[in-house]
Amino acid sequence: MKQPTLVIGSVAFDDVETPFGKRNNALGGSAIYFSLSASYFTNVRIVGIAGSDYPQDAIDLLKNYEIDIDGLEIKEGKTFRWGGKYHEDINFRDTLYTDLNLFADFKPNIPDSYKETPIVFLGNIQPALQIDVLNNMKKPSFVALDTMNLWINTAKKDLLKVLQKIDLLLINDTELRELTGELNLLKGLQNLHSLGIKYVVIKKGEHGAYLSHQSNLFYVPAFPVLQPTDPTGAGDCFAGGMIGYLATCENFDFNSLKKALVYGAIMGSVCVEHFSIDGLLNINENEIKNRFQKLHDLVTI
Repeated sequence: MKQPTLVIGSVAFDDVETPFGKRNNALGGSAIYFSLSASYFTNVRIVGIAGSDYPQDAIDLLKNYEIDIDGLEIKEGKTFRWGGKYHEDINFRDTLYTDLNLFADFKPNIPDSYKETPIVFLGNIQPALQIDVLNNMKKPSFVALDTMNLWINTAKKDLLKVLQKIDLLLINDTELRELTGELNLLKGLQNLHSLGIKYVVIKKGEHGAYLSHQSNLFYVPAFPVLQPTDPTGAGDCFAGGMIGYLATCENFDFNSLKKALVYGAIMGSVCVEHFSIDGLLNINENEIKNRFQKLHDLVTI
C-alpha cells in the first residue's frame, strides 16, 4: 500500500564547494531532495516555485521518478539560488550567499487534486505559509514539519500555532534548545510533547537521530559512509526516506516510525556520498534493502 505524499518546500540551484570538489548550478532545494528520496517508497506530489531559468531536463527528471509536478509553478523570473563552502570538517560550512528570487514571495498554491493527500510534509518555509497549507488541506492522516532557527527566532508565535496541528516535528538539537529553552535533550522533548506534538525527531547528522513519543525514545545511528562528499540536502533526504517509508505503512504508530527512522538514515547516507542529487539518481531498491540490513546488523547483538 502506497499512500500519496505531498511536499511543500524550496526548489533551488546550489553552488557548492567542499574539500572534495565544486559543483555549480546543481539542482537543489528541500522539495527536490525530499521528493527524489521519497519516490523510492511512494508517490510524491510537489508544491514549489521555480523561475523561467529552471531547465526542462530537471522537470523531465522529476517526471521520470513519477513525481507529480502539477503543483510546481514555473514563473517568469529567477529560481532561488544558494551558495555554500564546507570546511575541512564537513560538518561546518559558510553560506556565501542566498538569493531568494521568486521564492521570496512564494505562496503555496495547492491544486484541488492535491487537497485530499493523506500524508503532508511541510518543508522549511515560513510558519504562516505552513498554516495556510494545512488550512487548504482536507483532514490529512499524518502531517510532518521541518523548521529552522530563523523561524524560531523571528516567527515563533506562528510556529507554535502550526506545531499544534502536526503529528511529527523534525529539528536538530540546537533548534530544540532554541525552541524550548532547555539544554537537556529529554527535558526539551518533554516540553514539545506538552504542546501536543505526538512525535519528535532530533536530527544529529553524523551522530544519528532520536525519535521521541512521550515516554518512548528510540535512537538510530547514521549509516557509516566511507567518504562523505557533500552534506547539502542530507536532512531533506532523511525526511524523504522516513516519510516515504511511512507512506507504505497501515498504521502510523511508534513501531512504524522506528523503522521509518532507519530508512531516513539510509537515504541521508545516500545523499552525502555524492554532490547534489547524484546519489539519489544512482541508487536502487536492492541497495536500499542492503543498507537497511547492514544498519540492522550494526546495532543488533
